[in-house]
Parts: sequence; C-alpha cells; structure tokens
Amino acid sequence: MPSSPDPQPSLRILLVEDDPLDAELVQDELRGDGLAFDAHVVDDDIGFRAALDAFRPDVVLSDVTMPGFSGFHALDILRAAHPHTPFIFVSGTIGEEAAIDALRRGATDYVLKGRLARLASAVRRAHREAEEKRARDHAEKELLRAQRYESLALLAGGLSHDLRNILQPLLLTADAIAEYPDESLRKHGELVGDCARRGLEMVASMLSFARGARVAVERVRLRVLFDALAMLLRGSVPRGVELRFERPGDDIVLDGNQTELQQCLLNLCLNALQAMPEGGTLTLAAEPATVGPEFFAEGESSTPGAYLKLSVRDTGIGMSDEVRSNLFRPFFTTKSDGTGLGLLSCRRIVTNHGGYLRIVSTPGEGTTFELYFPLPGAESTTGETVEVPRGRGERVLIVVEKAGKLNMLYDTVTLNGYEATTAQSSTEALQKIAAEGVPDVLILDADMSLMSGERTLAALLDLDYRGPVILLVRPDHLPDPDGLPPIERIRFVEKPVSQPLLLRSLRDELDAASTQ
Repeated sequence: MPSSPDPQPSLRILLVEDDPLDAELVQDELRGDGLAFDAHVVDDDIGFRAALDAFRPDVVLSDVTMPGFSGFHALDILRAAHPHTPFIFVSGTIGEEAAIDALRRGATDYVLKGRLARLASAVRRAHREAEEKRARDHAEKELLRAQRYESLALLAGGLSHDLRNILQPLLLTADAIAEYPDESLRKHGELVGDCARRGLEMVASMLSFARGARVAVERVRLRVLFDALAMLLRGSVPRGVELRFERPGDDIVLDGNQTELQQCLLNLCLNALQAMPEGGTLTLAAEPATVGPEFFAEGESSTPGAYLKLSVRDTGIGMSDEVRSNLFRPFFTTKSDGTGLGLLSCRRIVTNHGGYLRIVSTPGEGTTFELYFPLPGAESTTGETVEVPRGRGERVLIVVEKAGKLNMLYDTVTLNGYEATTAQSSTEALQKIAAEGVPDVLILDADMSLMSGERTLAALLDLDYRGPVILLVRPDHLPDPDGLPPIERIRFVEKPVSQPLLLRSLRDELDAASTQ
C-alpha cells in the first residue's frame, strides 16, 4: 500500500478576542476546514506581549475593539517586535476607512465574522507568503554578503600578485643555494626558502578567505537549491519567457556552499533572461556526467571521474567569438549598467568548489553555461613525484620584465645544464631572435606591460618560431587557450615559479618537441 503523506505541521495561532464564544467559533471554523493548529487566546496588552515571547505565533488573528485593548494597538506591538508575522483582523464590522488604515499600518488581511468561510484560506495564504518573504530576505542578505566579499577579492587579488612578485625571487634563490656545497650557506638558503614559503601561504590564505573559499561546506540538496532559485526568479521573468526547471531527484546532493552556488546560478539565470529580449526559454537542468582526460584544457588540473553537470540554457541572442573571448576579463560587460564582475564571480565560485565551467554559444541560437562539480570517487591524476632532470645545452630564451626575477630564472636554467639568453621586453626578445636565431624553447611571462604575452607569441610565429613555450601565469588569471596564437606546444606554469616544476616542464617540452 502507498504510504500516507506526512501530516501537515500545526500552525501556532494567537487569537486576540474578549468573547469566548467568538473565539470558539473562529477555532471551529478553522478545524472544519482541515487546518492543523494550536491556539492561544488573549484579550489584553500584558497577555498579548507575554504570548509573543512564550507562544511565538505563526499567525495573529485579532478583533478590532475590546474593553481596555484594541486590535490596532496589538498590530502596532506585533509590527515593532515581529515585522514578518501575519496579522489578520477578524471583526463583526469594519468600515472602509478602518480597513484601509489597517492595511496601511501593516495588517495582512481582514475577515468579517459573518463570512468566516474564507478565514482558513486567508490564514494559509498569509502564512505561506510570510515564509516565502523570510526565505527571500535571507537569500538576498546572503547574496549581498557574497558580493561584499567579491569586492574584497578584487583588492586581495591585486595585493597577492604584488606579494608573489616579491617572494618568488626568494624561493628561486633558496633553491639555487641548496645546490652549493657549503653547509652554512645551505642552511641560510633553507631559512630564506622557509620564510618565502610561509609568506606565500599567508598570501594564499588571505586570497582564499577573501574569495569565499573558506565558507562553510555543507551537503547541498539540488532540489532545494532549484526550488530556492525558482522563488527568487519568480518576479524577474519577463513576459514571453518560459522558465523550465528540470528538477533533480531528492537523492542528488553536492558538497559545497549553498549560498555561493545559489549566487552563481542566479547570476547566470539573470544574464540569460536579459539575453532574450524577444522572449524564449530558460532551462536549468542537472545530470550526472563522466569526465575523461580529454575534457580538460591545457593548464587545468586533470581530475577525471564522476561529476554533476548543471546547465543554464537559454534560447537568446547568443554570443560572438569576440564577446566569448572577453567574458572573464574584469569590468568587461555588454550591459549599459553592468559591472563586468558577475561571470568572474561565477567562475571563481565554480573553481573554489573544485569544478569547471564550459560555455557553448551560437549567435542567434542561444547560450549554455555548463558547470561541472566533482562527486565522490573522482581520482586526481596530479601530484606524481618526478626526478628533476638536467638540460643538455639547449638554448633557452627567458623574457621577463622584472630584473630580479629574470636573474633568478637565468641562474636556475644555466645551473641546470641549459644555455640561457634573457630579455626584459618582448621587443628586445624579438630583436635577439632576429640577430641570433630562434631558441629551442621560450620561457615567457604572460604579464608584461608594453607587449602582452599573447601579442609576443603572435610575433614569434611571424619569425617562424615553432618550438615549445613555457608561459608563466598567475593562478587567478589563466589565459583562455582558445584566445592564444596557434603555437603547437604551450605549457602553463603558475607563479610563483617552483624550480623543480620549471625544470621538469622544460625537459618534458624539449623531449616532446624532439620526437615530432
């Protein structure tokens, strides 16, 4: 036999009434309509205030006039103490002016005692609307809190970049000193390296906290998340747009932070609505997905396995290649009143959850944002320990603007068997290539002021450079591989640069190039 539905939870109803017969009549009417409730009756100021604290009603029903007390006075007390609790006048008579005044002062509804048949439906509706408003206010408060953290994240991102530039040469120096035979010098090098690593950990901690990566992790039920989004979007869907929520089953859960996930999906949904000025369909769906090694882009950590794919799909105007290439550039926006930080925030949230963001868009046909979040069982393929190899006299061109960082990289490369040439600008690098010939491998800083890394790579192609490139990038500002020139082999190495990782990357790329 099918199981019976869960019983409806009882409402706590505070009844302000001086006539016991009328109080009983009201309760009988509610019971007769099938409403489950617990009632408490008061008829004066002291009893009403005490009941608000002890009984904590879900709904207040009140007569208008009573000896020594009034419903309007009860309404004022309730609104001062509990502004969201519904208040319904139940009176024998109430004039038009009194009814208007009651609603203006915060009453939810009024019902005449001669028409009690609609009282139960009025109570149900008032309670439901109050619950929805509480949930909406909570969601908006959490969203504002997350947006404040986003502003802090931008500041922290700039500071972390500057601090990394200061600490990175210390790490490279410590790695170089570790190769010296003098034990006293090696100990000093260990001290320098330890201090640099501690400083970088502090930078990472500050940046992680500012970006919200340390918010509480909880078990998020996808159906609850989708229902909350549907409620938040209810008043934002324009005419002509159909909202489709392919709600997942109750058993589908995700480990993460519901506030951040809700912020991310809400942002994508609002963007999708604005992309359909002539109407269309907005679809939010969830489904399991298995991700293989071919899914991951160059420079992404490869973690194949089981994922949950969330899709936000619209049938709007779509995006051109130019718009797609700039989507995650801070302050880039196609809206007259936009900040350009929304999608940057979405990508940050997905990344903080260990996930990946993919975009499929065709002009005139719509856009789909696909969010992949790892499920238990995904196994990382990273973290293997490989012995650091030495060079065999290959020519390396190092292009970095900062003199201190450039010198450290030069020492690292030359002390490990490579023949290095340096340049502090892209222009100088191109001049050296024209005069001395193309190198076997290029180490290039992606963040240069006079000529960007992307433009430098494009110029290298014009000089017939076909070798591998080691691109030094900030972990919070990875280039889009689709936006880079068609260099056959590009390896991203995150800053601050680890000497073993750099040397392994050099050897791997040179060995791969020699076999082609």
